[in-house]
Amino acid sequence: MKMKKLVAAALAAAMALSLVACGGGNDQKPAQSNPSASGSQPAQSTPAPSGSATEITAWIYPVGGWTSEENVKPLIEQFTADTGIKVNLEWLAYADGDDKVNTAITAKKAPDLIMEGPERLVANWGAKGYMVDLSDMIDDTDRSEINAAALAACTSTDGKVYQYPMFITAHCMGINLDAFKAAGADQYLNLDNHTWTTEGFIKAVEALYAKKGDTVAAIYCKGQGGDQGTRALINNMYGGTFTNAEHTAYTWDDPNNIKALEQLKSMPGIAFDASLEGGDELKLMYQEILDMAFCWNIAQQLDPATAGTGAGKTMNGQEIVCMNFPSPDGTPVLQGGIWGLGIFNNGDQAKIDAAKQFVKYFCDSEHAADAAKISNFFSARSAAEGTDLSNIFADNAIMTDYNKVILPNLGDYYQITTGWAGARTEWWNMLQKVGKGEDIAASVAEHVANANAANAG
Repeated sequence: MKMKKLVAAALAAAMALSLVACGGGNDQKPAQSNPSASGSQPAQSTPAPSGSATEITAWIYPVGGWTSEENVKPLIEQFTADTGIKVNLEWLAYADGDDKVNTAITAKKAPDLIMEGPERLVANWGAKGYMVDLSDMIDDTDRSEINAAALAACTSTDGKVYQYPMFITAHCMGINLDAFKAAGADQYLNLDNHTWTTEGFIKAVEALYAKKGDTVAAIYCKGQGGDQGTRALINNMYGGTFTNAEHTAYTWDDPNNIKALEQLKSMPGIAFDASLEGGDELKLMYQEILDMAFCWNIAQQLDPATAGTGAGKTMNGQEIVCMNFPSPDGTPVLQGGIWGLGIFNNGDQAKIDAAKQFVKYFCDSEHAADAAKISNFFSARSAAEGTDLSNIFADNAIMTDYNKVILPNLGDYYQITTGWAGARTEWWNMLQKVGKGEDIAASVAEHVANANAANAG
């Protein structure tokens, strides 16, 4: 299939699909503006008894099932009944949410609480001194229960915890298993642990293309939407990296990444498509135009089109299976989503203490189970105050399977590297150049240098 044919299929689809944003909220573009600082530093405090403040405001980015007041109203009402603290909720949109928060900070009217990911709460607003350090809320028991990668991502380089982890996921791939079986490509899959090797991936694409004579998968690069999928594919194929371990520099000029790009560009059936973002790719997967999607996670597995058509199915009922990204030995390293709560330091200790009660209630008590279930993601901790959170989706076979074969492969959360928004732009611009046939090594060198120059600045 020609690239323009892919686009036409996406635009002319009879069904108007409303897809969950691929990768969840935390992989949207974080704010990079620098609002006027109040000059205050994060406060050190301990939770106060209930009643120190009677009303707080929480701003929520749409994360999983935390997308509307209707969804979370029962939880909030129970919190108010238990604590006497009223919570005013406001939902932010990723299109302009960062601007709203920055404007509020400048006007000294920031919310008391905010829900999102470390690239905003830690690497941006926390690093600029606007957030409260929550490390006093996390003791040794908490540290043994909270997912280590999540807690590390929520902690600044100087040890301050600006985000209390709430729930997590790992991004992966989705494949049309029926199409794989029809082409004999299922022989390259390990469906016991949902892994495959890079060699198996290459052979599977060859088999699928030989069967249909058309595009099998798209390296979408219209913009940043769903870019965690293309990063993970290219990094995993030959063991490349995106940043260094210290999160101080971008390293996607790794020879292993260049090798992966060269391999993908050479493969019939793989299209570098500058007209598609992750959400467009998902539509084409759902419509059975593409046989695999790189922009996949548990939200898509539960309902590929958010249209109530059934879990793990295409529009015509073909089976979609989640897969880890291919790697040389079948041992993948997945990109993750980490969401949680942060508290703005607005200079009102009573409000800070009341906000801490909210954090404690939904992140470190029996109510953490309800908060995670609403999200349709996984709890960021194994237990909380004696409540087991490790298997809260035991009654859901898809969640249980995903928890067993996908989530354990969660890797480093490098999205907290300085200059993240600029690096994402450089990444998809680089992919566009590769798609146009420009020299791969030169394109990679140019754009990683741009990302590091902005990072150093």
